[in-house]
Amino acid sequence: MPIYEYRCGGCRRRVNLFVRGFVDPPSKACPECGSKDLARLISRVAVLKSEESQLEELSDPSAWSGIDENDPRGMAEMMRRMGDSMGEDMGPEFGEMVDRLEAGDISDEDGDGDFD
Repeated sequence: MPIYEYRCGGCRRRVNLFVRGFVDPPSKACPECGSKDLARLISRVAVLKSEESQLEELSDPSAWSGIDENDPRGMAEMMRRMGDSMGEDMGPEFGEMVDRLEAGDISDEDGDGDFD
């Protein structure tokens, strides 16, 4: 069953209403203020892509134009895009490493070659 988004004319809030069916319910009211002055909004949609489609999108060279692979900040941007594109949580270590790159920190503090 769909969840529709509305803008309340009374309190001006965006509210979500669960609807049993695919038509507006005859007696809908704002759960915040009780107003019946609701205007339906167009909600965002999510498009699921296959892993193959995601990888194909990542392999497009135009997606990476303007990124300097010699700049740590550019590498951080590329890594964030790749992580977001795959839609998976890369873990806190990944986030920490990308944050360090964005800050310009590329030092190997303990000298073991893994930049941890």
